[in-house]
Parts: sequence; C-alpha cells; structure tokens
Amino acid sequence: MTLPSSGHREQRPELDVLIRRVDPDVPLPTYAQPGDAGADLRTVVDCELKPGERAVLPTGVSVALPEGYAAFVHPRSGLAARCGVALVNAPGTIDAGYRGEIKVIVVNLDPCETVRFERFDRIAQLVVQQVERVRFRQVAELPDSVRAGGGFGSTGGHAGTDRASGTSGQVAEGGPTGGNRYASVVSDREGQ
Repeated sequence: MTLPSSGHREQRPELDVLIRRVDPDVPLPTYAQPGDAGADLRTVVDCELKPGERAVLPTGVSVALPEGYAAFVHPRSGLAARCGVALVNAPGTIDAGYRGEIKVIVVNLDPCETVRFERFDRIAQLVVQQVERVRFRQVAELPDSVRAGGGFGSTGGHAGTDRASGTSGQVAEGGPTGGNRYASVVSDREGQ
C-alpha cells in the first residue's frame, strides 16, 4: 500500500481560536508532534488520586471557539496505559458558547497504585472539530440499512453475541460468559 506524499498535499489554513490564561503561568496547549489531532492540556494544581478516586482538575485556560466548532477533551493514552488514568466523561465537550475554564474529570482505575499529578503535568488532549447543527425531522419509519437495529456489539467478536440467532445484548447464564452475566472476551483471546 502506497501512502500519498505529504509534500504534495495541500495544507488547510490553521483555525484561529482565542484563548485566555486563567492561570498566568500555565503553558498554552501545544501539539507534541506535527500532524497530531490533540493539543496537550495541563493541570495547574497538584493532586493525588488513590485507586478508584476521581477529581476535577483545572487547566488554567479558557477558549472562545468560532460558531460551528466544538472542542473535545480526550484522554492521553500514555496515562491510561502506564497509570490507569481515564476521563470520566470522555470525551468532554466544550461548546462554542462556553467561556469558562476548561476542567478535566480524571479517575484512577488502577486497583493498587496511587497516581500523583503535579502542576503543569499533561493530563488530556484538546481536539477542535467542525460540527454540524442539525434539524431533527420526525418520521414514522426509518429507511432500511445493512446494519438495521444492530448495535452494542452486533458485529460480533465477543461472547455476548448469540451466534445461533445473530442477536446481541442477550447474555447467557454460565458458559462462555461465565456465571456473572457479564460478557467474556474469551472468544477474542482464542481467535473465534
């Protein structure tokens, strides 16, 4: 597979987003690498999270997005992989009209280790995207599609799918799902 040369691709102009430092010393959000979708957000406070605890961490910045855009706060994969840190409402949505400080709701999902954040640690990524304003039109029936009403795992790949009927969302008692009524990933591990 040949990828298109990045030297010949037309660059889109950068979007101007107004930003205000709520904390005068906080570094502005930055992209770590060329082509990154998310700019790093930092915390302006020290915080220690024991296993299972969550906190709302201020970032020290607020933004004014143009109409037709929204910003989404995404987790940092390194924090998730190394420390078990996740965002409770990922992605967090920042609407164009919001002018308050961006805050990030973090949770420590590690079962044993405490996580410590220090002032100016990178805690999340901010992705700015163009969004559509839609008009909802009520109809009696929706048009057919290949997927139809299938959702929540209907494409398979896990034990929570009833292979005989092709339906999902029905978890069996015992068997490959275990006796706890939670779907198992055993079939994925075994390549089924």
